[in-house]
Amino acid sequence: MKEIKGVIVPILTPMREDGTINSEELVNQIERLIDAGIHGIFVLGTNGEGYILDEDEKTEVIRVAVNTVNGRVPVYAGTGCVSTRDTVRMSRKAKELGADALSIITPSFAAASQEELIRHYETVANTVDMPILLYNIPARTGNALAPATVQKLSQVANIVGAKDSSGDIENLKAYIRLTRELDKDVAILAGNDGAILTCLKEGGAGGIAGRANIWPATVAKIYDCFKAGDLEGAQAAQDAIAILQQTFKYGNPNTIIKTAVALQGHNVGKCRAPFNYVPEEGLDAIKKVLAENAAKGLN
Repeated sequence: MKEIKGVIVPILTPMREDGTINSEELVNQIERLIDAGIHGIFVLGTNGEGYILDEDEKTEVIRVAVNTVNGRVPVYAGTGCVSTRDTVRMSRKAKELGADALSIITPSFAAASQEELIRHYETVANTVDMPILLYNIPARTGNALAPATVQKLSQVANIVGAKDSSGDIENLKAYIRLTRELDKDVAILAGNDGAILTCLKEGGAGGIAGRANIWPATVAKIYDCFKAGDLEGAQAAQDAIAILQQTFKYGNPNTIIKTAVALQGHNVGKCRAPFNYVPEEGLDAIKKVLAENAAKGLN
């Protein structure tokens, strides 16, 4: 397993006007992101609309990503489903297709106890011999991975890290603090773009950053500058991407990000209906942000 570190992009899944996957554009986006210096490609995450793709489509996205990346950076595949059985099946498929690691979101909709989450992840880990990242995003799933649960699960050999998209900095810090006590390296990643530098300063491994779809080179600098000891440069890059936050009131963040990438001239299409509406006021706001950052040289 390649080291889990840096800025990992939850890559968009490009779609044509009829809503089908545009595999050719997916190749283009992968090449663009790797050329910009990102450190990993994560398919089928929230920004990749993994929640709305069928299994055949997910298989195609993983296949294209693995073949295109061709070992240059790690490929992370989102394989979490509502049931343990389906998660195991999708995870086995990702392994067959050559993904480097799995990102497994918590089950959603039905409320789950911490014991049920532990049993879910342990079953998958014991069945599928691949590196696994836990994925905590309770605002979307309704189920939160408590820090103590992450610590316990991280003792499983092939559970190698966790992505925290809770938006709670103290929760992220607790993940880092408690897993640091273990006799193994555990990669904790910020799932909120604004927390990448904080995560690194606290001893985390980096971030899975949706905004890297828009400004990949700039977001990658947060990690690269930090590792080079250039804290001022890392902070400047972190601050530069914050401006997009003001546009999130016009739609869910992954819809805003995909819209922004399309407005940059990339043929990624819209998010799959019904999650694809941005009002004219929102489009104007996104265009203004893109213009301001383009004038500053962000890319």
